[in-house]
Amino acid sequence: ILLRAGFELSRDTLNRVGRMALLLSFIPAVFEGLIITLLGPRLLGLTYMQSAILGAILSAVSPAVVVPLMIRFIEKRMGAAKGIPTLVLAASSIDDVFVIVIYSVLIGFYTGQKISVAWRLAGIPLSIITGILVGLVFGMVFIRLFNRYNPRATKRVLIVLGASILLVRMEHMLENVFPFAALLAVMAIGFIVLEKQEHMAHEISAKLGKIWVFAEILLFTMVGAQVNIQVAWRAGLAGTALIFLALIARSIGTYLCMLGSDLNLKERLFVVVSYIPKATVQAAIGGAPLIAMKAAGMDTGPGEVILAVAVLSIILTAPLGAWAITLVGDRVLKVAAPEKNAAIDAIRESEGNYDILGDGPERAK
Repeated sequence: ILLRAGFELSRDTLNRVGRMALLLSFIPAVFEGLIITLLGPRLLGLTYMQSAILGAILSAVSPAVVVPLMIRFIEKRMGAAKGIPTLVLAASSIDDVFVIVIYSVLIGFYTGQKISVAWRLAGIPLSIITGILVGLVFGMVFIRLFNRYNPRATKRVLIVLGASILLVRMEHMLENVFPFAALLAVMAIGFIVLEKQEHMAHEISAKLGKIWVFAEILLFTMVGAQVNIQVAWRAGLAGTALIFLALIARSIGTYLCMLGSDLNLKERLFVVVSYIPKATVQAAIGGAPLIAMKAAGMDTGPGEVILAVAVLSIILTAPLGAWAITLVGDRVLKVAAPEKNAAIDAIRESEGNYDILGDGPERAK
C-alpha cells in the first residue's frame, strides 16, 4: 500500500502542504488517544493505563482504506490544485508510525518491561528521519541500476518489492538496536524515483496498480479474518459510545490542524472524514495487549475488552469511512487541469491491460 503511495508523492505538492501534514501526523491521534484515556475508566471499567493502551491502538488511521482512495483521487487529479490527497497520504502514513511507537512504550510499562522511555520517545523522530534517508538511498541506487541495465518494467517492480520486504525485515531485526521506520523508507523509494525519473516511476506505478487488483482482495480478506463478531459484541453500547466520542475528538484535532490554511470548509470536511477509517493497525495489534498480559501472568480481562473494542472499531469505521471519503471527495474535490506530459499519458493508456506479468509498451526501447 505504502509503496504505491510513495510513487504518488510529488515534491512540489509536499512543499505546499508540509506544515499541515506534520501537524496532521500526530495531533488528531493525540486528541483521540486522550479522550479514550479519560473516558475508558468510566465507560469500560479500565484503568487509565489500560485506557491509554486502547487509545494508542484506536488512534491509528487505516492505510488499507485511505491510501487506495487517495491514489484514485490523485490519478483523477481531484484536489490536485491544493494537494489535498497528497496531504492525507503523507500525514496518515507518519500517523501510524507515531501511534505504534506510543503503543509499544505503554504496553512495555504496563507489563513491567524494562524500557527507556526517553529512548523510545526520541526514537519517533529518529525512526522517521532514518527511514526516509534509507529509502532515498535505496531509491537512488535503483535509479542508477535501472538506467544502466534497463530491465523490463516487471523486473523493476519485482526488485522494488523485494527491497521493500527486505527493509521491513531489517526493521524487525534492528528494533532493539536502532530506530528505523521501514514503511516510510518504502514510501521514500517511490518518492525519489518519481522526483528523479518520472517516466520510470509511472511505469512502476502502473504495474503496481495491476498487482493491486488482486492484492486488495487478499488484504481485506486477511483483515476480515481477524474480525471476530462475537468478540466485538462484548464491547456493547459502551464501546460504541467510546469509539464515536473518540472520533469526535479526533475530528476536532484534525480541523484545528487546518486553521490558517487555504482549504475551504468543504475541503476541510474531506480531510476530517479521511481520518475516520480504522482497520489495518487495529487488526494487527488489537489482540497484542491480551497476548502480552497472558505472557506476563496478569489478569487478561482488560486485554479482552481492548480486543473487543478494537474489533468493533473496524466494523463501525472501515465501511463508514470508505463510504464517507468517496461521497465527500467526489462532491468536494475539484478536478485540476491535466498535466501536459505525453510520456505519462502513454503509460496511463496502457493501464487498461490487466496482464500483470506483461510488459507491453512500458518496455524501454
